[in-house]
Amino acid sequence: MSAPGMIIERRPVPGGGPEGPGRGAGSTRGQLLLALFCGGYATGAVFGWGSQQLALIMGDFGLAAAALAAAVSCFLYARAHGSRFRPAWLLFAFSSAMAAAGNAVWGWYEVVRERPVPSPSLADLFFLLFAPPAIVGLLVLAKRPVTRAGWVCLALDSWLIAGSLLTLSWSLALAHTTHFEGESVAHAALSLAYPLLDIVLVSMVLALHFRRSKGNRSAVHTAIAALALTVLCDALFTSPLLREDYRSGQLLDAGWFAGSLLLAYAPWGARRTAETAVPHRGPRPPRHLRHSSRPIAGSLAALTPYLAAAVCTLGILYNVIEGRHVDRVVVFTGCTVVLALVVRQGIMLLDNIALTHELAQKENHFRSLVQSSSDVIMIAAPSGVLRYVSPAASGVYGRDADELIGTELAALIHPDDLGAVVHEVRRFLAANPAEEPTTRIECRFRSGTGDWLNVESTVNRHQGGLIFNSRDVTERVRLQAQLQHNAEHDPLTDLPNRALFTQRVRQALSGRRAGDSGTAVLFIDLDGFKGVNDRLGHQAGDELLVQAARRLQDSVRAGDTAARLGGDEFAALIAGDAGREPGAREFQVHEIADRLRLTLSQPYQVEGNEVRVAASIGVAFAEPGISAGDLLRNADLAMYRAKAGGKNRVELYAPQMQADVVRRTELATRLRSALHDGEFALLHQPVVDLATGRITAVAAHPRWRSGQGILFTPAEFLRVADGERAAELGRWMIEEAVEQAAERHRLGHRVPVSVRVPARRLLDRSTPLSTVEALLTRHGLPAGALIVELADSDPRIPFDELEQRLVALRRLGVRIALDGFGSGYAAITALRRLPVDILKLDRGLVEGVVESARLHKITSGLLRIAGDLGLQSVADGVDVPEQVLALRAMGCTHAQGMAFSGPLDEYRLRRALVGEEYPVPVGVPLPVLTGTPTTGTLPPMRSHNETRVPPT
Repeated sequence: MSAPGMIIERRPVPGGGPEGPGRGAGSTRGQLLLALFCGGYATGAVFGWGSQQLALIMGDFGLAAAALAAAVSCFLYARAHGSRFRPAWLLFAFSSAMAAAGNAVWGWYEVVRERPVPSPSLADLFFLLFAPPAIVGLLVLAKRPVTRAGWVCLALDSWLIAGSLLTLSWSLALAHTTHFEGESVAHAALSLAYPLLDIVLVSMVLALHFRRSKGNRSAVHTAIAALALTVLCDALFTSPLLREDYRSGQLLDAGWFAGSLLLAYAPWGARRTAETAVPHRGPRPPRHLRHSSRPIAGSLAALTPYLAAAVCTLGILYNVIEGRHVDRVVVFTGCTVVLALVVRQGIMLLDNIALTHELAQKENHFRSLVQSSSDVIMIAAPSGVLRYVSPAASGVYGRDADELIGTELAALIHPDDLGAVVHEVRRFLAANPAEEPTTRIECRFRSGTGDWLNVESTVNRHQGGLIFNSRDVTERVRLQAQLQHNAEHDPLTDLPNRALFTQRVRQALSGRRAGDSGTAVLFIDLDGFKGVNDRLGHQAGDELLVQAARRLQDSVRAGDTAARLGGDEFAALIAGDAGREPGAREFQVHEIADRLRLTLSQPYQVEGNEVRVAASIGVAFAEPGISAGDLLRNADLAMYRAKAGGKNRVELYAPQMQADVVRRTELATRLRSALHDGEFALLHQPVVDLATGRITAVAAHPRWRSGQGILFTPAEFLRVADGERAAELGRWMIEEAVEQAAERHRLGHRVPVSVRVPARRLLDRSTPLSTVEALLTRHGLPAGALIVELADSDPRIPFDELEQRLVALRRLGVRIALDGFGSGYAAITALRRLPVDILKLDRGLVEGVVESARLHKITSGLLRIAGDLGLQSVADGVDVPEQVLALRAMGCTHAQGMAFSGPLDEYRLRRALVGEEYPVPVGVPLPVLTGTPTTGTLPPMRSHNETRVPPT
């Protein structure tokens, strides 16, 4: 089979027919019961019912019961279903009721009164009322004409059938009926009324059988069959040959009985049959078989007038052949039938001319639509050969439509797309057209230049073949590809972004190389990049990132992936190597990471400037069962450990890093509620005058004792505190320090309290100066009793605004201390610009002041500056007597540290304040680096360990 045939070939889907097991069981049961009743009645009629009396009862009251059942059935159905056919079934119910009444009256005379039925009688009236409602009901069931010409044709068709039947009947029987001598006019009229009404009813049945509506066709067919059977029995009854010998209970009654039961069964049994039909899911029959009944029905409908004229002609010929005188009724009826046929043909001719003109207009309209459409419309035959191609092909495909006609469709589709197209077309052809009338196919199509165009086609079924409505979507596909690339790549460096990198990591962990050992992820952070941005601007920073990305891309292997995660963070995926031992693979990846670090740390030329940055790299190796998210997290933790360890280094992930993160996270979670739960306490460390040993101030230190009994210093819990918790803790610390200092003032211990406040916290708009003033006023603490220690004097903070805040505090009477003096390059700037009362030496200077001659000189110089400016100096972290002697000799005025006391709780602090002073070492300070024992005497030093925090 050729490729086009493979595309169009229809393959049935395995499955059952339209009805599954058990479907239609109720309908079959009803049909069996109907056949059983009718067969039983016919059998009884053939054998005479066993007795004359039973034959009369079954022939009269049996027919009445059957007609009454039909009347009740049609009435109940019309009452329960409010469709537009409801009047038809009500009329059928009335017609059957008349038949039941007529048979009942007939039985009254023959069975009850045991006398012949008079003629005419009330039964004749009921029987005459049977046909008119049935005729009107058939009109209601018929498909109504939509034009006036249609109504005229319907009337003409009915008269053609009626006239032909009247001609034939008159020639055969009715002419004899009209010449009965000795009969009354009423009897003669009644003799003619029965056959004439039957002729009208048969005419309506034949005329409307081919004009039935699309409603419940099974019910309509059954009802028409029931009325046709009834009319046939009436025609036999009116025949002179049968009427003279007719007796109730004979076989003719079985026809009436069957007609009544069939009409009773029509609405319910036929409806159940329609409902049991389900959507066709099995293999559908060929289209020419499914629609074969439609041409036959249309042909019979078109031939009906000619058949009627033929029957009329046969009636006249019968009279001529028998040598009879042609009756005037036959001549008049024949002429009217011929005239009706001529008129009908004229109407049909005019209608056909109008339809032809309308069809030509529509054809021209659709041809213009097809030819002017920008989409290409192609029709493929069942063999897969193109039979029609619209002119738009020259503009879309660059090929003439005539050139494409006769071409195999498969020859125009890209070989890589042909398999998917074949599969989709076969699936579409096997599907139910009602459920899936169209499908959509995208493939590449060969253009006239030999290029491949991306084509999207809407496919419909067409006489066993297919109709393709195709359009060129090449630009859309390119745009989608570009959008997809933009969504997965960094716009600055064109490296894969975080989303694509995560997808690649996931593929590496779950693909065919998932078992390879040594798959690693590298997280890279450029140290010092922020300084480049601040110094040279963001454009220079972007240029540096582009150069770094290029170096990273050039340094990894072809099978590896380099990505930019955002900001100055990059990443690399190093594919595993199944042929190496884990130890050797780890060494290799570490070597790659170190080479990347050296490469990224080389100088960059940015806008004529030489710029240097370093690289901190974290490495994490894939383990069995690890997810992509966990592997990326491990690499991130290792990278932050590298930055915390001094930067410009490579750090391998270790499980302890995750444990540290979990611990910090838990600590941060507990910290959120610790302040409200009263787990924080404030300790105070005395600040001692080095000349007298007197306590001149106390420095506030917060401590946190968690619910688990663990004591945390500020260096531990402030590291995990977020901005909101840190601000809340700062507000609590200053309020608690002021409140406790005010209480000590009321007890007579008038020593200032020093509170350490970060410089950025002072600039926080949520802590206005009025809050500090209100706090001092509320607790009754003099402003001079509060010392604010300015910490973290970062040069990037706005000094003008900070100076304004400090000046405002000094106006209140609050003294300002510069904390950590000598530890940063911003100290001199802060000292020059900010209003400072106290200089607090950094602990780093104090620790080596005795051992290091360099630190000794630096500290001495700083203290000399403080003295020249008239500032009070405080040394922090004075822990041994040698430091006390050295600092005092340099001119330091105050100190705090373990040489005097550690942080104390409120009870021990008050005891220390009662004593008012600490012993100060006396003597000559030791020469730096000599190790010679001191010539002075040192007083015995007691333990000044930090007091424990009282339980909360």
